[in-house]
Parts: sequence; structure tokens; C-alpha cells
Amino acid sequence: MSVYEKLKAMNIELPPVAKPVAAYVMYVKSGNLVYLSGHIAKKDGKPLVAQFGKNISVEEGKQAARDTAIDLLATLQDACDGDLNRVRRIVKVLSLVNSTGDFTDHHLVTNGASELLVEVFGEAGRHARSAFGVAQIPTGACLELELIAEID
Repeated sequence: MSVYEKLKAMNIELPPVAKPVAAYVMYVKSGNLVYLSGHIAKKDGKPLVAQFGKNISVEEGKQAARDTAIDLLATLQDACDGDLNRVRRIVKVLSLVNSTGDFTDHHLVTNGASELLVEVFGEAGRHARSAFGVAQIPTGACLELELIAEID
């Protein structure tokens, strides 16, 4: 099953590619690797402002991470000249979770993104990962995700 057949079966439609809001580009290609800039969690097109351990649950965060991974896929598709079937492997995901000092479930929030990538790419979606708690993210968003992928 192609990536697009999987996305359709999951009722996922990729959004338009986000535009940079500061002095950076959305992705950089180096050899067969594509480095995607951080994408923040959004709801209804606006930053999902919240802090774990204060006013957002792990389950809400897991959904936010999944939704943010869908945004990453749109950018990755752009980097692949419009064809996600060129992805050979998701190499690494970095997750920054806006949280209080006593919140310790960053990994569970990030699972929302990781699980989606495996659903879409199968074994090629299994990746190395880091999940960090941070004191703040631009715009107050609850999380930010970065991704590195290998393409052909």
C-alpha cells in the first residue's frame, strides 16, 4: 500500500505547507537527508497555547503531537518534490514539550507523532527520538517537533 493509500485510509488530508515566521527555511536537504524545521502544535490554524502539568492533558498532547506530525508530513512532501513515496526512512524525531518542572510524561505526549509515522511508513517510520521538557516554546505553543528523513 502506498503512503497516499494509507493516508486516505486514515482519513488524513495533508494541509498546505507552513511558511517560516522568522529567519529560517522549512527544510534543508543534504545528500539523501532532509532536515525539517520545528513545527509547533496548532488548533484551528492558531498556536495551541498550553503547558503540560498545568492546563493540558497527556491525551490532548498526544493528539496535538499527531496533528503536528501531519503538518511535518506536508513539509516533507514538499521536500520530496510532491511524492512522499520517496521517503526511505524516518531517521529522527525531536520533541520539545512545554511543561512545568514536575511534568515527566514527555515521552507519552511524543508518542502521538511517533505512532502516526509508523502507521504511515510502516517499519521505515520507526525512528530514533528525543523528547525534552522545556520552559517555553515560541508563541506559548504546547509542543514543537522536528524531523529528519532519508529520501531517494
